[in-house]
Amino acid sequence: MSFSDYYSGVQHIGIPTKDLAVAEAFWTKLGFTKTGDFPVGNVIFMKRDNLVIETWQQDEVAGKPGAINHISMDTTDADAAFVAAKAEGFQLIDSEVQHLAFWEKGIKFFNIEGPDAVIVEFCEIVK
Repeated sequence: MSFSDYYSGVQHIGIPTKDLAVAEAFWTKLGFTKTGDFPVGNVIFMKRDNLVIETWQQDEVAGKPGAINHISMDTTDADAAFVAAKAEGFQLIDSEVQHLAFWEKGIKFFNIEGPDAVIVEFCEIVK
């Protein structure tokens, strides 16, 4: 299978913030609903229809237009997608598939770097 066969579209957009409460209030005012809250990483997920924003608190943020950290593509098999991305010569940021205890059974993901240092994440929500 080709690498592009392992993902179906955008899963979420990752945007760091200096103040998680302010970010949550902003997205709520825009009509988003909080669908995930992970205190361990100070991370929340906000959703409106088919658009999901992942935002997390960190001290240093760009604070200017273009400050999106990453775009995440939805994949059902992060391990196979990683192998395919490596075989197709994409510039891998991660040396292996990463794991986080988000959602009920966790997530598996890896990142590649595109032109102009764009980060594209490939994320599997473990079922």
